[in-house]
Amino acid sequence: MFSFNGKVVWITGSSTGIGRAMALEFARYGADVIVHYRNSEKEALSLAQEIESMGRKTLLVKGDVAVKDEVEAIANKIKAGFGKVDILVNNAGSMIKRARFEEVDEELWDRIINVNLKSVFLVTRAALPLMKPLKKGKVINVTSVAAKNGGGPGSITYATAKGGLITFTRSLARELAEYNITVNAIAPGLIQTSFHNPEITPPQVFAKMAAEIPLKRAGTPEDIAGAALFLASDYADYITGAVIDINGGMYMG
Repeated sequence: MFSFNGKVVWITGSSTGIGRAMALEFARYGADVIVHYRNSEKEALSLAQEIESMGRKTLLVKGDVAVKDEVEAIANKIKAGFGKVDILVNNAGSMIKRARFEEVDEELWDRIINVNLKSVFLVTRAALPLMKPLKKGKVINVTSVAAKNGGGPGSITYATAKGGLITFTRSLARELAEYNITVNAIAPGLIQTSFHNPEITPPQVFAKMAAEIPLKRAGTPEDIAGAALFLASDYADYITGAVIDINGGMYMG
């Protein structure tokens, strides 16, 4: 049984999808939750209310995690509200749009890299002063199966960013070991969330992809949340620099 009583978890992009499922699961097992959002204010407010109904504390923070000043403002708000971060989940990310290599201009490249990779650098750097004094911590980065298999059509920039995140995870795990902070990653496969909106993945394409998965279904946000709870728990204290694939068997390697 997991227990996160007295722990504070910061989950970026936690108002919807995988981040929301993680926030609810951490709260169910005792954690106080920093709910972060950029645009989905209504969903973030409802999530905070649901967590508080469980008797947990929440802190609602808004900002673009790809912008340094906004990340630092969030960190200052967390410092004032909780004074610490025990568990950091770098979940925020987006494909933005599908574009083949020759269609990717510099602006699109920078935006996708910033949202999916630079953001993790900025958030982790801002969170560390709130983690290091605790002499124990957990950082969990959400990458993608695209980092392993190169991604589907038009996802070269996204796959590159998520591949970089795996390398970042392993390098940071080495650097933070001296502070007893573990750094691991989760690589989701095809998950049923708004990430796969019709513009990114048309419904018929999504259904075809799901049918070709060995387990014959797409994953759920809860499938990912369970792995995050494990990596954040005491059971995973000796795991660092690892990447857990959660994809129903669509990629094995």
